[in-house]
Amino acid sequence: MKTETAGTAPQKVKQTVRAFASWSGGKDGCLALYRALKSGLQVSYLLNMLSEDGTRSASHGVPASVIARQAEALGIPIVQRAAGRGNYEEVFIRTVTELKAHGVNSGIFGDIDFNAHREWIENVCRKAGVTPHLPLWEESHRKLMEELIDAGFEPIVVAAKTSFFGKETVGKTVDRSFLSQLEARGDVTLCGEAGEYHTLVIDGPIFRKRLEVTEARVVTRNEHHFLEIEGVRLSPSKKARTA
Repeated sequence: MKTETAGTAPQKVKQTVRAFASWSGGKDGCLALYRALKSGLQVSYLLNMLSEDGTRSASHGVPASVIARQAEALGIPIVQRAAGRGNYEEVFIRTVTELKAHGVNSGIFGDIDFNAHREWIENVCRKAGVTPHLPLWEESHRKLMEELIDAGFEPIVVAAKTSFFGKETVGKTVDRSFLSQLEARGDVTLCGEAGEYHTLVIDGPIFRKRLEVTEARVVTRNEHHFLEIEGVRLSPSKKARTA
């Protein structure tokens, strides 16, 4: 199967490509979506996999309702599906197959350099009969972070491993200052590709509305500090492009 990666991303693609974006609400997936839209892909859906009970995003632990509101802020329909470890792949393939029946023929993924997950992506996309696109693949973490920040995206830290970060990190905005702090310590990957931290993007140039966190608290469980988001609202975007 042909996989589109960063090396071919700058070229304009045909508008007949209709894609879903694999979605956790975080910065890497958001940057991949941004690049895909800029290259001409028509992104028709976000696909968000949930915990087995359907209450939280499977990857970052953000409440499913918050991710749904984020999709509303972006103006892109979202499909959310619950799955456990035993049937995650089955549910993912079945859902992508359903999207294919609605005209989707490609998937956008925000992976950067984790080969085992790329192999998984290519396998499930092959089984579902769609083409995977990985627009960030094997690019410099620093350059990706700089592009994200300079483009105007506003991610906040919603989860952080207790072995690397204190509670004060949770809720911080990922900006140039945050990037410098990560570089100075030298023991984490800048994009958090090893799971050191996770983010939620609340605004940016592709957002129609801003996702305001109105109520939240920090909790610690399973060796992670989490931003437990209990209230959000949509407000005018501060970053949206008007042209």
